[in-house]
Amino acid sequence: MASMRDIKRRKSSIQSTGQITKAMKLVSTVKLQKAKVKAEQTRPYSNCMYDTVQSILERCDTVQHPYLQGGDSPKKAVIVLTSNRGLAGGYNSNVVKLITRGELANEDLDIYAVGKKGKDALARAGYNIKMDSSQIVEEPTYADAAALGRVVLSSFAKGEIGEIWIAYTSFKNTVMHEPRLMKLLPVEREEGERQLEAPMNFEAEEESILDMLIPNYITSLIYGGLLEASASENGARMQAMDSATSNAEEMIEDLTLLYNRARQGSITQELTEIIAGASAIS
Repeated sequence: MASMRDIKRRKSSIQSTGQITKAMKLVSTVKLQKAKVKAEQTRPYSNCMYDTVQSILERCDTVQHPYLQGGDSPKKAVIVLTSNRGLAGGYNSNVVKLITRGELANEDLDIYAVGKKGKDALARAGYNIKMDSSQIVEEPTYADAAALGRVVLSSFAKGEIGEIWIAYTSFKNTVMHEPRLMKLLPVEREEGERQLEAPMNFEAEEESILDMLIPNYITSLIYGGLLEASASENGARMQAMDSATSNAEEMIEDLTLLYNRARQGSITQELTEIIAGASAIS
């Protein structure tokens, strides 16, 4: 059995760790509420942009536009949204697995990393990191999403890449987060009947509408993905820190019991020695 001093030292260390994880849980809870509100407020706009593009595709089956057709290049750009920090459970690894264990071949991918954890993991796995935009993941803005969208659209227009994808974590609720790999370009028509909330009328030519609409469509999906990822990250970190705090409390209880047993054993041994010494004297 460990000595009482060792048990007390270990208990003190775990108590300090538990205080840190508890504080991190509270911070993540506050950040989650803010990120959740932003994600929920932005989601209707992203959905509307998606519905608008799908509406054009439904009405204009014969439209020929570069944004609707894959390029000749076999290269695919993948925007990977992860976090800059760990201690978030499986949040980062689940997004990375979409790439490493998915159907997209390594040699065909250009990674546009948003988040150091994803960038480092994919770089170790041998993927080509085309661009690192990890600085925007902390406080994502629409301007940041637009700048990133312009970069990938420019490469698509030049024929350097044939497809654009995004890998992120969709925020369902506080405890449910779904890793998703979604194709942004070329835009594909959704199969099946769709119900739009309101009919849409287009006065200009379809080609000119798509020239204007697709960049905004890409930006809105990237921005929505950034906000969803931010909410998911804080939700995952809150859960991880809650579990760590609970584990620390259980370990402290076990160590307290072990310490009391060791203390009781020490007192019993001292009493036995005193009684034995008194008997020897008498």
